[in-house]
Amino acid sequence: MTNRSAISLLIYGMVQGVLFGAILLAVLYIPVLKANAAIFIPLAVLLSVIVAIPLAWKIAPKLRARHQRRMARKHNLA
Repeated sequence: MTNRSAISLLIYGMVQGVLFGAILLAVLYIPVLKANAAIFIPLAVLLSVIVAIPLAWKIAPKLRARHQRRMARKHNLA
C-alpha cells in the first residue's frame, strides 16, 4: 500500500462526513428538496460515498510532509 493510498483511506471518512453534512443541509434548507426528503436523503448518502473517493485521493498528497517542504521553498518561507 502506498503512502497516498493509506492517507486516502484515513481521510475518506472525514471527507465523506463533511460532504454528507453539506448535502444534507442543502436538502433540508431548499423547500423543494425538503418536501421529498425521503428520496433525497438516501441519495445524499450515496452521492457523498461516491464523491468522497476521488476527493480523498486528490487531497492526500497535500497532507504529506514533502508537499509542505516544497511549498515552503516555493514561497521562500524556510
